[in-house]
Amino acid sequence: MRFLSLAGRRLAAALPALIIILAGLFLLLQLAPGDTVDALVAQVGGSDPTMIEELRRHYALDQSTSVRLGDYLWRLLHLDLGHSAIYGKPVADVIVERLPATLLLMGSSLALAFAAGMALGVIAARRVNRWPDTLISTLGLIFYATPSFWFGLMGIFVFAVYLGWLPAGGFGSIGADPHGLSLVLDIAWHLTLPTLTLALIFLAIYLRIMRASMLEVATLDFVRTARAKGLSDTAVVTRHILRNALLPMVTLLGLQAGTMLGGSVVVECVFALPGLGRLAYESVMQRDLNTLLGVVFVSALLVIVINFVVDLLYVRLDPRINGGR
Repeated sequence: MRFLSLAGRRLAAALPALIIILAGLFLLLQLAPGDTVDALVAQVGGSDPTMIEELRRHYALDQSTSVRLGDYLWRLLHLDLGHSAIYGKPVADVIVERLPATLLLMGSSLALAFAAGMALGVIAARRVNRWPDTLISTLGLIFYATPSFWFGLMGIFVFAVYLGWLPAGGFGSIGADPHGLSLVLDIAWHLTLPTLTLALIFLAIYLRIMRASMLEVATLDFVRTARAKGLSDTAVVTRHILRNALLPMVTLLGLQAGTMLGGSVVVECVFALPGLGRLAYESVMQRDLNTLLGVVFVSALLVIVINFVVDLLYVRLDPRINGGR
């Protein structure tokens, strides 16, 4: 019951946040110069004023901002994301085509950053103030301070152009039609460089948090009690220190979900991946308001779902948390 109560409260708090995000973005986009009709006219090289007026009436751009916002929120309640003027089909179809690439990129990057950051953080904490700690901390600082697009460009130059080990971009081999395991391996091969590029900066954050958390938990009373009982150092670390040190890592996992989605925009553009990040960039450039709002809607849902799962996982990891609070 406590678990279900917490889940219900988290979902109830997420719905107003989602509406505020979409309404705020809709109003902000009205301040940007140009609209969908301007982008369409620019693509065809110009048009007469009568045709432009008809297009604005067709896309309801002749109505007031408040009316269009109300109409959009009403359609959203019916899960209607609208029609993309640039791609010529429903926004939901466009997003469904692009979503798998982003989910795979985010999932693989998050898993790599979390696992490697946790392992390196534990090693640094166990060898504090010695050369492994110095080396890992220095690498973490370098990864955190270096922009992700620079890692991507250098990865393309070294591993794709110079060495020829990995593809420079794309989501699959051009002209090939793999199936089954061959398809999985082909996608994994193309996602290797993008995953490393997106994961490095988050790996640096996780290893620093894990190191600091391990060192803090190691000084608490229950750890000293466990050592006084005669438990081995490995048992103390795995049974007592590690589980409690993971709590800040799990919290950070949910907080970094939105940041990782933002980072995927840069990575997908660098590696020409057909994901939501690149779709958002193309929608901004082409003033496709419906598609951009649809991307933001799905992205916000992803962040809310990830934070929801993290909250529930946190309750399982820390029994002290009461769902009634």
